Amino acid sequence: MTVVARDGDAGAAAGASRPAAVTRLFASMAGLDTLSKIWWTCLSIGLFAGIWELCWAFGWADPKLLPPPHIFLGNIAEQGKFFNTATRWQVGQSMNAAPSAFESVMITVGATTMRVFAGLVIASVLAISIGVMVRYWHVFDRLVLPTITLLSPVSPIAWLPVAIFMFGIGNAPAIFMVVVALFFHMVLATISQIDNVSPNLINVARTMGATKRQIYARVIVPAILPGMLAVLRLNLFGAWMVVLIAESTGVGYGMGQVIMLARNTFNPSLVFFTIAVIGVLGFTFDWLLRLAQRRILYWLPDTKEKLRVL
Repeated sequence: MTVVARDGDAGAAAGASRPAAVTRLFASMAGLDTLSKIWWTCLSIGLFAGIWELCWAFGWADPKLLPPPHIFLGNIAEQGKFFNTATRWQVGQSMNAAPSAFESVMITVGATTMRVFAGLVIASVLAISIGVMVRYWHVFDRLVLPTITLLSPVSPIAWLPVAIFMFGIGNAPAIFMVVVALFFHMVLATISQIDNVSPNLINVARTMGATKRQIYARVIVPAILPGMLAVLRLNLFGAWMVVLIAESTGVGYGMGQVIMLARNTFNPSLVFFTIAVIGVLGFTFDWLLRLAQRRILYWLPDTKEKLRVL
């Protein structure tokens, strides 16, 4: 027996299936977009490495000074044993003492990463808090802002003796260096973001009877959040640069100390291997921050796609 559906039922069924089809289409497009980004990332890195390898193949680069990637990445276990810098702080320990090469790399990477993120979090919390207070209280502005502006141009390297005098060696001076390097610039960036908040948003909040505290908590701070997350991403790279300087001076074992060891032993392969590890770590954490930024700032439009069609 043949069942003939009414036109209304057929239209309802088709209408019900359209949202599911659209959802599947966007899901497939999202998957293709992810694969495309992975492809272009691999192509970019592969092109850079290929040019480097060609320079080595044609004899334009001395392998003793600029070893190509297949040399310093070809023997990871051999390079990993030099990361055992934590053991060298112990008297009587040899290069071949435990931990293993892989464990040494993980311990060193973990120590440096911990210092980077500890300093980044401390600097961000202090800088945003003080930046908001500078604009919230006029007296605080007059007392604090001139000093912050005065100390902002000072190079982080100039603070290194102060860090050693105050904290000795270990994690504390390296974290202090990261905090000092980021704090003053983040305070000025926070103040600049607050000054650039649209007056229309503030006027609307005043019209609705919001107090000064409510305006800062519900209007100004959410309005500066996109800009501050962008500043946070940029400061992540600055934190990596500063922590390597702190570690290279002997305040504690880490990636910076490995680079100094490579310099003292004239080991270019170890230098470039360490640079590659730092690059992978920085790229990974920047990618995670971008993901978090898209999750947190879900209401912002994707201006990158609009610019591509110009």
